[in-house]
Amino acid sequence: MTFSRRTVPILVVAVWYGLGVAVAGQRSATGILPLELPKETRPLPEPLPQGQQPGFKLRGIKGWAWTPEQYLEEIPVLVEYKMNFLMNCYASLYAGGWSWGANSNRWWEPLPTAKKQGLEKVIRAAQAHGLHFCFSMNPQLFSPRPLNPTSEEDFEKLWQHYAWAQSLGVKWFNLCLDDVQVMPGLRIDASDHCKFVNKLFARLREKDAEVRFIFCTTYYGGTGNEPEVVGYLDTVARDLNPEIYIFWTGDTFRRITRAAAESYKKRVKHRLFLWDNYPVNDAQQTMHLGPVTARDADLCEVIDGYLSNPMASQNEMNRIPLATCADYAYNPKGYNPTRSIGQAILHAADTDARRILLLDLVEQYPGFISYGGGTGTNPPRIEFQKLIAARNFYLARNMFRHLEDIAARLDREFPDRYPATKKTLRADVEWIRAILDKK
Repeated sequence: MTFSRRTVPILVVAVWYGLGVAVAGQRSATGILPLELPKETRPLPEPLPQGQQPGFKLRGIKGWAWTPEQYLEEIPVLVEYKMNFLMNCYASLYAGGWSWGANSNRWWEPLPTAKKQGLEKVIRAAQAHGLHFCFSMNPQLFSPRPLNPTSEEDFEKLWQHYAWAQSLGVKWFNLCLDDVQVMPGLRIDASDHCKFVNKLFARLREKDAEVRFIFCTTYYGGTGNEPEVVGYLDTVARDLNPEIYIFWTGDTFRRITRAAAESYKKRVKHRLFLWDNYPVNDAQQTMHLGPVTARDADLCEVIDGYLSNPMASQNEMNRIPLATCADYAYNPKGYNPTRSIGQAILHAADTDARRILLLDLVEQYPGFISYGGGTGTNPPRIEFQKLIAARNFYLARNMFRHLEDIAARLDREFPDRYPATKKTLRADVEWIRAILDKK
């Protein structure tokens, strides 16, 4: 199959957000992420050289407060892209439906029947597709009763959930004590954390010697040499069972280097599992659709596993950036982000019109790695505000028309797909329309 990039209408500015500007079919050479659809479809992920093994041994994704239906939709996609690991988001187990928020984490209570039934379907489906399923909880974040790691009663109340998951044949487990600094009055003690995790791991190992465990510590990023984390991580290095993996999120969300991985690993003295915070949007009003990039090609020589953190409601559109994460994790030394995002778009659609549409959409939401900012960064709104501030109403209206056109084509080309993406895009279109109506 061959395919060429379309000509852009003269009145449409097709590419904005740091990617270069294309007007009347001319694409700027100064963009940091100029996108072109490949002429030919290639396998995705990129095949490995003869005799070479995948870069990261474990390659997967977690949900983001996903429902069972969202997990089930994505399991075949993980297999297609040669991923082998799925972890539930601990927020998927919170009370109040499948959402999270203040005081919604009631970890000490038995899981409601509906939650158990839903998660069991996910676990069974993962197992049937050959995926390692990892059961995860955080018994402190957003809880009216944060777990006390020194309490025997609290241990047993949390244990009931891990015992249930183990009864379904789960062999990978995670305990997260991340981001708990936001909990008022909560005591953060590395020694207490390690004793609790060791005890949980030992109890699981009593029933199954093949159990594997990942601990997400309270301080999970950086080099490990920051003054505020050294004491905590030194205690983890000394007290945590050496067989337990540690989650690490990199130097920053936007840049992850081997040097920082080696530094953190030297500090914590445990095997690392990379929790890549991309393309996560933390349920905010935006999308991150561009390729993963700025991850060193030899990280896999320091780190055993790779876990992508996805967008919240837009799990279906998340497959485009996810495909690039899978491509990187499988063959990091052969990874090319420009090639990868192009192939991801080709694989996501079956007609030229749909592929052009998805390319246009990715160009509008290139992701915070390439564009800058954080998980809540919304490039269309930011760039529109810049145009208004500069009183460039001509380009501002062209931008609006282009986004409106993308939204209309998304409805037309995919009438039964991408509902969450359509909602996000429409919200941005209406936000811009409201401002233009006042000008």
